[in-house]
Amino acid sequence: MSPRGRWQTQAPLAPLTTWRVGGPAEVLFEPADRADLQAVLRALPADTPLTWLGLGSNVLIRDGGIRGVVIRLANTLDAIAVDRAGARLVAEAGAHCARVAKVARDAGLAALGFLAGIPGSIGGALAMNAGAWGGETWPEVEAAEVIYRDGRTEWLPADAMRYAYREVQMPAGVAGFLAARFRVREDVNAVHATATRDSLARRKASQPVGRPSAGSTFRNPPGDHAARLIEACGLKGLTIGGASVSTQHSNFILTAPGARAADVEALMAEIRQRVAAQTGVSLHPEVRVLGEAA
Repeated sequence: MSPRGRWQTQAPLAPLTTWRVGGPAEVLFEPADRADLQAVLRALPADTPLTWLGLGSNVLIRDGGIRGVVIRLANTLDAIAVDRAGARLVAEAGAHCARVAKVARDAGLAALGFLAGIPGSIGGALAMNAGAWGGETWPEVEAAEVIYRDGRTEWLPADAMRYAYREVQMPAGVAGFLAARFRVREDVNAVHATATRDSLARRKASQPVGRPSAGSTFRNPPGDHAARLIEACGLKGLTIGGASVSTQHSNFILTAPGARAADVEALMAEIRQRVAAQTGVSLHPEVRVLGEAA
């Protein structure tokens, strides 16, 4: 096996995540292109653990790192194409969600403005049915391109996936996502473009944009908001080690220089315990915790 892309052992992953914490990957593979990815998957032993990483915005990588191969598609498979005649937009898994929203907006197309509020890649959005501002990924997907462990690729209709709020169950044998084909429509009078700009302005005013975080830490419970519950329990500013609850938006956990993933995980556990004790509501993480403790 001779990958043409970047193949690195004991590769630091913290710089590749938005929390800037966590241990190394046993192997980090950043494919040169689609054919390179297919060739490597065909060559890997079937029992090699695989972990997919995009922009690292919705994951907590534990301090012990990740065994097996971490495949990072950000800045590799990131093409975006618009088919106005067919009212479709195709985006590869490594494309930044915000860039997809901008391409759609600039093409005068509606339906994908919510992607501007997701600080991750299309692959990550597909894997967790990411959403923002009342919109979710999978209801707008017509079909998704998947890749299997043997390197085969296939376009599957959206109804081949089972999805719910921040959850997606892929068909058996699917290793990951390569692209999505979205349904779009004309943005009459630029109504959706205006709404997207307004939503971005509200996000910048209400969230700690630009500081190390993973976005929303917990899912919103039915009929309520995690941020409201956390704030109502007096947890804004709560700190464990180098991790703290944002004083601007209480569903964001921020990390300081020198923070460890264990600090974030301990703070998440403390928030869950206190909210459950005071409100009876069990908060569930929106972020995915990966790897092993140190």
